[in-house]
Amino acid sequence: MSPYILLAFVVAYFALLLVVAYLTSKKSDNNSFFIGNRNSNWMLVAFGMIGTSLSGVTFVSVPGGVMKNGFAYFQLSIGYLLGYIVIAYILLPLYYRLNLTSIYNYLSSRMGIKSYKTGASFFILSRTLGATARLYLVVNILQNVILNDLHVPFWVTTLIILAMILVYTFEGGVKTIVWTDTLQTVCMLAGLVICVVFILNKLDLSMGDAIAQMSAKGYNKVWFTDPNSKLFFVKQILAGAFITITMTGMDQEMMQKNISVKTLGDSQKNMLTLAVTMLGVILLFLFLGGLLYLFAENNGAAMINDAFMIGSTNVGKDNLFPAMALHYMPQAFSIIFIIALISALFPSADGAITALTSSFCIDILGIQQRDDLDEKGKKKLRQRVHLIFAGVFLIAVLGFKAINESSMIDVILKIATYTYGPLLGLFTFGILTKRTVNDNMVPLICILAPIISFVVDKYQKEIFGNYEIGNELLIFNGLITFLMLFIFSSSKKEISH
Repeated sequence: MSPYILLAFVVAYFALLLVVAYLTSKKSDNNSFFIGNRNSNWMLVAFGMIGTSLSGVTFVSVPGGVMKNGFAYFQLSIGYLLGYIVIAYILLPLYYRLNLTSIYNYLSSRMGIKSYKTGASFFILSRTLGATARLYLVVNILQNVILNDLHVPFWVTTLIILAMILVYTFEGGVKTIVWTDTLQTVCMLAGLVICVVFILNKLDLSMGDAIAQMSAKGYNKVWFTDPNSKLFFVKQILAGAFITITMTGMDQEMMQKNISVKTLGDSQKNMLTLAVTMLGVILLFLFLGGLLYLFAENNGAAMINDAFMIGSTNVGKDNLFPAMALHYMPQAFSIIFIIALISALFPSADGAITALTSSFCIDILGIQQRDDLDEKGKKKLRQRVHLIFAGVFLIAVLGFKAINESSMIDVILKIATYTYGPLLGLFTFGILTKRTVNDNMVPLICILAPIISFVVDKYQKEIFGNYEIGNELLIFNGLITFLMLFIFSSSKKEISH
């Protein structure tokens, strides 16, 4: 299909985002940017967070991983459901009771200023790496299917997309993102459903027939019962719960939208609605993955080393969906795929840049306590930080381009196990104990815990034999942080939380 036609649809889609941004950012101030004036509609937040939680990585990598791991990702999703329940009934009440703008302010009041700065710093590191990994995957697909044919360099493509994101988030922040994420989630889910229906019709299969064929090839296996395997269901469910607790409940980007809702009750409804909806959506993505492999085989693809050979081209799992959509299906389907893909791209990138700007301004620069700046000065400072993070995103995406991993979802989950572990330990220690930690030791503890986790992961065969450590490394990392915090604490002074 002509790259010019695809590019035209991308530009039209962006123009629509600009219209939404213009309408929602009127009379915006710093409070609008940071927490949407605490007046966001919970249903919009819940729906829009589907797109933020899934991102382009889920859109491409989850279907692509079906051939190797079947529906094992659904085990992780069950853990997500448990994690959302913990967030709704433990973390959200805490954040609302303390009336937080940044959730890391909790660490300041509970443990000390260095704990607060450390927690915020680990969020900034983790979200920067995770968001740019997601952004890289989708930008790389757009580059391959549109911009290469137009002779546009990869770095220019990345720069243009980041500039587009800046344009519609620069003023309104969270107030705007709540609405743009809702629009983008509609487009992404519509694209997902259309893709599933189209492929079923193309293969002349009912859902039951498709499931039967997937079962015969082992594509739809959900439960893995070998305790030594990384895919063992107990490991996956536990890991999924803690991934959600940390990557959503202890993440400023995700919580920034939740605490923008007016009341705790509505925010909890948002979280529980998201939890149930995510299960169904992820299952549909996995079903799509099975269909894609059936479709690829039907078009003469041959499997070689966990990848497909289509003609003379080796198609890795992250490229299977784009290859099928853009080269083996009608032009209308290609357009739907591109719109759905960029709809998955923007929610993960725009929210991340906004949340990182908010956290750096509030937690590191202390913008809300700056008496030397009036509201106009604070706005200018916030905008400068926003631009700096866009530059950081550009550099990081180019770094991931150099690495060029085959499955970005594995990279993102690995990043999370190392960078969110200290946050898990910090918040768990603060909530479950009343001990007073040595605040000066916290930065060192939070650096040591991931290092110890890395060593254990690297030498796991020598330590555990046949037992494979998977995503539960996050729990281990958090536990190490918790234990070291406990060692360097005392019961001299009880602190209420």
